Amino acid sequence: MYAASARPTRTSAIATGLVAGVAALGVGELVGSFVSTWKSPVVGVADAVIERVPNSVKDFAIEQFGKNDKIALIVGILVMSIVFATILGLVARRRPLIAMSGFVAFALVGVWGSQHASTSSLSGVIPSLAAGGAGVGALSLLLRRAPVAKTKVTDPVSQADDGPQSVEESDTDVVPVSSTLQSSGTRRMFMASAAAVAVVGAAAAAGGRALRTRFSAAGSRADIVLPPSQDPLPTAPAGVSLDVAGISPFYTANADFYRIDTAVEVPQVIANDWKLRIHGMVEREVTFTYDDLLKRKLVEEDITLTCVSNTVGGDLLGNARWLGVPLKELLDEAGIDPAADQLVGRSIDGWTSGFPIETLDDGRPALLAIGMNGEPLPLEHGFPARVIVSGIYGYVSATKWITEFEVTTFDKFDAYWVERGWDDKAPIKTMARIDTPRTLAKLTPGTVNIGGVAWAQTVGISKVEVQIDDGDFTEATLADELNVHTWRLWSMAWEGATPGRHRITVKATDANGNVQTDERADPFPNGASGWMSILVQVNDA
Repeated sequence: MYAASARPTRTSAIATGLVAGVAALGVGELVGSFVSTWKSPVVGVADAVIERVPNSVKDFAIEQFGKNDKIALIVGILVMSIVFATILGLVARRRPLIAMSGFVAFALVGVWGSQHASTSSLSGVIPSLAAGGAGVGALSLLLRRAPVAKTKVTDPVSQADDGPQSVEESDTDVVPVSSTLQSSGTRRMFMASAAAVAVVGAAAAAGGRALRTRFSAAGSRADIVLPPSQDPLPTAPAGVSLDVAGISPFYTANADFYRIDTAVEVPQVIANDWKLRIHGMVEREVTFTYDDLLKRKLVEEDITLTCVSNTVGGDLLGNARWLGVPLKELLDEAGIDPAADQLVGRSIDGWTSGFPIETLDDGRPALLAIGMNGEPLPLEHGFPARVIVSGIYGYVSATKWITEFEVTTFDKFDAYWVERGWDDKAPIKTMARIDTPRTLAKLTPGTVNIGGVAWAQTVGISKVEVQIDDGDFTEATLADELNVHTWRLWSMAWEGATPGRHRITVKATDANGNVQTDERADPFPNGASGWMSILVQVNDA
């Protein structure tokens, strides 16, 4: 015989947890869009993960996912959230209050995610609590409407005759015993309710993303008309490029330029609202608006940027023509205390970098940039303004979405990545990269074109050499040098490539005669080093 059970069926319990999770995530996204500084629980947790995970994990993520590392992180958090909610649905079959406590814990994790240094401490509290409340409410509603399992039991007489019998559960609809959180619905009622809650959750998520657009800086950027530089650079001569298929172009297109930062969501800064404050060890505190910058004498500089996370042969570097105001001019107006030795840049989201003030006096270009390759800075590259300094890695200099400079000393302040163990001074290392052929490429016998880029910002490249297998290094052909602050393209024709597997190795020499080291080192704590080698397969003719 069968008796009614207070437990939902396994299928409805799984669906209950899943849909409650969708509701929680959707409501968190919606409420997080109410105020520009608020964040959904997912974004808050992602920010906290980025800030707290070990350097080795960050390097692994960047190496595996490149500029998609944040997308991968968000997807991972969403998947784990849904799995967690589904498990809570199963727990709710027997322990509904424990399952509800799980959604409360979900909210508290979101609150925890908002409590880190680079954001406002309240930015994720209200959205996270709203998400937890939505999860509890959806779980409670669907538990009441879920069909229940019926339990097969034996007649007492039979038990006496034959001993205890096994218990089985069925998904057949039955009328349950009434209780505060017991199910009382049919499968049809449950499916309708679950569908409605899922639709509301999805609509809340979509609505939240749509509402976010009202904080978008895209419209502000579209209205910007950059004035021309009063001292424009000439068009780069054709000789800085090489007519070899597969080699990087001299200028990296904005859409292809690498992006590595800690911002899960691109900060939205309206140009008319933006201000730059210079303070600290200065004679006078000064503030500049975006309009102030547009009215100043703007200069152009061709500079190659390199990320310290770039591995040997990696693509976390790019070359662009930047438009902006020399940093030294802005700082001179504030008057720097001679005892100061560090310039700290602070982003709108609290991220900091710091580099030696002395670099502003050695002749290298250092800009507060507002333009990139002939257009206003893209949002993801720091609009309205960012810092560009030649010759040092971005983690100590290239503050995007910058809002202030603090003039200080290295013994008084450690910037974001320095606090996490990276070196406080980070000159870029001389490197060469093979762009073509690609590793494990299948080639035809005969002549093979090899080429790539090499860089030694502030010094310049004087020579690139290529080795085939264990042979001698052969000097490659260099493209013309535009300046010592940009990469230099190179190529070599490998004559008489024979069938079989071959190793190609490259090394560079800077303009001072210093040869790139062959000692391999990981990016942490001050940039990778080592010669790049690839394997290729030359097929039979």
